Amino acid sequence: MGGPIAVTSYGKLQGIQEGDVNIWRGIPFAAPPVGELRFRAPQPPEAWDGIRDASEFGPVSHQPADTRGTRFGGKTPLHSEDCLYLNIWAPAVHDEPLPVMFWIHGGTFVTGAGSQPQFDGTSFAERGKVILVTINYRLGPFGFMNLSPFGHGLASNQGLLDQIAALEWVKLNIAAFGGDPQRVTVFGESAGSMSIAALLAMPAAKGLFAGAIMQSGAAQTLPNEQGKYIAAALLAELGIAPDGDASLLQTFSSEQIIDAAARMTKKLTGGSIGMLFQPVIDGDILPVEPAQAVAEGSAHGIPLLIGTNRDEGNLFFREESPEADFDESLKALEQMMGTGSLKEIANHYSSTWEGQAEILTDLYFWATSVSLAENQLNYAPVWMYRFDGTIPGHPLLNKAVHSAEIVYAFNNLSHLTHLRAEINPTMQKLAEVMHDAWIAFAHQGNPATAERVWPKYNLEERATLIFDEDTHVAYDPESEKRKRIVTMLA
Repeated sequence: MGGPIAVTSYGKLQGIQEGDVNIWRGIPFAAPPVGELRFRAPQPPEAWDGIRDASEFGPVSHQPADTRGTRFGGKTPLHSEDCLYLNIWAPAVHDEPLPVMFWIHGGTFVTGAGSQPQFDGTSFAERGKVILVTINYRLGPFGFMNLSPFGHGLASNQGLLDQIAALEWVKLNIAAFGGDPQRVTVFGESAGSMSIAALLAMPAAKGLFAGAIMQSGAAQTLPNEQGKYIAAALLAELGIAPDGDASLLQTFSSEQIIDAAARMTKKLTGGSIGMLFQPVIDGDILPVEPAQAVAEGSAHGIPLLIGTNRDEGNLFFREESPEADFDESLKALEQMMGTGSLKEIANHYSSTWEGQAEILTDLYFWATSVSLAENQLNYAPVWMYRFDGTIPGHPLLNKAVHSAEIVYAFNNLSHLTHLRAEINPTMQKLAEVMHDAWIAFAHQGNPATAERVWPKYNLEERATLIFDEDTHVAYDPESEKRKRIVTMLA
């Protein structure tokens, strides 16, 4: 028996049906960025004749190996520069066009894919009656090298341009899958959330989505000159002089480029935390820093749901990890955030690994998210959350670490079995509460539900929904710390 068929602008796609959900995987939303298209802006995909099989995920962007075996559920997908594919989950039966949720994965702009098992959209389609879209985009040196200053038609922010190309594809084609192109909510975590901050500032993204959910990541970019310096360092690793012919990049294999990027990263960071591949303020595609753009109204009319996890930094600093030097970690944080000295703020934290985890949580994740929320208040409603969910006794999830909320938001707790966690009714209830809030936001632009009051965020009360065993609203949580950090960062 054949699966569901959708008729797109480029040809027919045959997916599969699992229960009450139709699924299409591995849909090309752009031409393969290979050959002459490498390091350039994405181009439209080619049309095809007949019916294209859409039952399997497409290749993922080149990225470092999944050493823990949890990223792709223990499997090893094909890695390729030909990676610009998206996936769709939709209710098999629906009476009217449905809202669309468009997921942008995280992974420090160097890892991840829309095909990761924890991003399975079945519950969104079945329970939420929404269309769920996940995407791949170019990563690392292929997606975030500031190459436009070197000419030859090379681009910068290639990964962000991929995201826009996928959004344009959705606007043009999602009606064929039952979706409403006027009700698209972008949501993402970590680098995916930072991507959304950039999209809110990018003129080319205007009109492509109606709402945004940002999980554990606010505006994070590189200045143009710093991005150019990193790109020049990578060119040098490949033997291309600063004033040389950057078009020679076409002559190297993907493996050579990956190896050169690894060598360059080690030289420039010394192995400390840092992100060399990320959005860059290129003056064209991304004209100004996203936090500034949002403050000036670039996201006017876009409702925003934003928040962080209580213990973000404990994913990166843990007791069993090699002891990191506090001053070196602080210097890396200053470079990542583009701030001046943070020593005065650091005096309020211990120099232990716990202190390093806490300062990363507070400054890099929490304070920047609060700031972005404040910048949007004059232009659209904002809701703030904090995820406090933990699994007592678990070696990692006994804290609400970075990325811990994803399986709750997707209602995909089964993925936690890969981390040897046992799922209990309290965890399942928390997942349903968070999942339903995300669904409500997609349907009505407001995360409140019949079961859960969620006041809007404002400067007077700063209402924040705390997702935990006893989910509740807190007003200006940790207010003294917030005031101190804001004052010192000002």
